[in-house]
Amino acid sequence: MTKLFIDLTPVRESRGFRVVFVARTVSLFGLGLSQVALPVQVFGLTGSSAQVGLVSLAMALALLCGTLLGGILADRGDRRTLIVRARTLAILAGVVLLVNAALPSPSLWALYLADVVNGFSGGLSSTVLMAVSPALVGRAQLPAAGALMTLTTQVGLIVSPSIGGLLIAGPGLAWTYGIAVAAAVCTAVTLRGLPKLPPAATGEEQRHPLHAMAEGLRYVVRTPVVFGLMVIDLFPMLLAMPNALFPAVAAERFGGDPAVTGLFYTAPAIGAMVAALTSGWTGSLRRPGWVLCGAIALWGLGVAGFGLSSAVWLAVVLLAVAGFGDSVSEILRRALIQAHTPDALQGRVSSLWLSQATVGSAAGNTVSGFAGRFLGTGVTLVGGGVLCVAGALGTTLSVRGLRTVRTDVPAEK
Repeated sequence: MTKLFIDLTPVRESRGFRVVFVARTVSLFGLGLSQVALPVQVFGLTGSSAQVGLVSLAMALALLCGTLLGGILADRGDRRTLIVRARTLAILAGVVLLVNAALPSPSLWALYLADVVNGFSGGLSSTVLMAVSPALVGRAQLPAAGALMTLTTQVGLIVSPSIGGLLIAGPGLAWTYGIAVAAAVCTAVTLRGLPKLPPAATGEEQRHPLHAMAEGLRYVVRTPVVFGLMVIDLFPMLLAMPNALFPAVAAERFGGDPAVTGLFYTAPAIGAMVAALTSGWTGSLRRPGWVLCGAIALWGLGVAGFGLSSAVWLAVVLLAVAGFGDSVSEILRRALIQAHTPDALQGRVSSLWLSQATVGSAAGNTVSGFAGRFLGTGVTLVGGGVLCVAGALGTTLSVRGLRTVRTDVPAEK
């Protein structure tokens, strides 16, 4: 029974991981507040959904740049120093948002500036935090560490936006940004408790950044396990991303009720949280590759079932099931990529994986949006879910490394 619930061993036994876990939880809480407040403020200033979209695009591009640069820097110098500096940038961005919100006439360009800095710092710190996990917990505890990291993400997605909405409606935007700044300060101070975390000595700091990133890409391509993990993740991202269709499904089948749309967005996160809380079994799998295939197939089946649903409760349950599968998939992919990447390349390989997730999710929602317009929401969701299942099974069968992969083997040098 103890293997059913989330494994807390990394938190109990590794002081460094405890620091990271607490800092990440506080950081995601603060970021969630800002990510609710900022689009609300932009729309209030401009009355334009296009401006809200442009702000989101600016942050996504900055996040991508920070992620890629963070991968290079994480393999060159002390990772603790880099994380603290990245979170210090987030403090500066938060102060800009706070001061701007307190002005009689807030500036739109200040919102763009702070959003870009926030995205860039978030990309830097996310990459470095992923790169340090193997050094903090050891390879045997990577699935448990991944589950704990996934749990912090889901808490940030569910709890923080709700509190942000209440704060905006009550004390107002300035108070919301102020609490976000306090969270950023607490995060930076907490992370100073990490030990020094230098990467493996490789002389990497002498190489051109593009050459360094190319080496990381070559490692991904020539390592069957890592390459297979990157490929198998493309199918749910590009073919079965339902988020862009939630408003249309709610309008077509459920009267366009905004509450129903909100439930659609929340349901996958709830399923993902349940998966993280019951993930103790993921650390003792004999064939994690096949379980990963099943988790991705579960996402695809959940999305396809959602596309066929005619009752709100059934649609919400199926989206939660999909979220459960997606969370298990993320836990296993994170652990397997870290376990099969040498320390000298952890930063760059992590940045490539996180960049794929950033770009792939956005691209997948774009594909779903256009496909839904021309094919209809039902065909898009059902077809995409079925193709996702087929792609996951086909990749697992064709990449031998995925069928036989384990988390407790040394990475290739």
